[in-house]
Amino acid sequence: MAIEVKLAQSVSDRDVRHLRWLQDRLGDDMADAVVLTTGPEAYRRRDGIAVIPLGLLGP
Repeated sequence: MAIEVKLAQSVSDRDVRHLRWLQDRLGDDMADAVVLTTGPEAYRRRDGIAVIPLGLLGP
């Protein structure tokens, strides 16, 4: 699992370039990729990377 933290509300392709690079190198050995943000909602990008607001992780 790879986790990256961004102090932004939105996530662009540029923001996840290192996660995508790692996915390319590890292939099926990488369980998941996640970006933690300050945004308002959780979602999964078209490339499969999960975007999760830090606020959902608890107080």
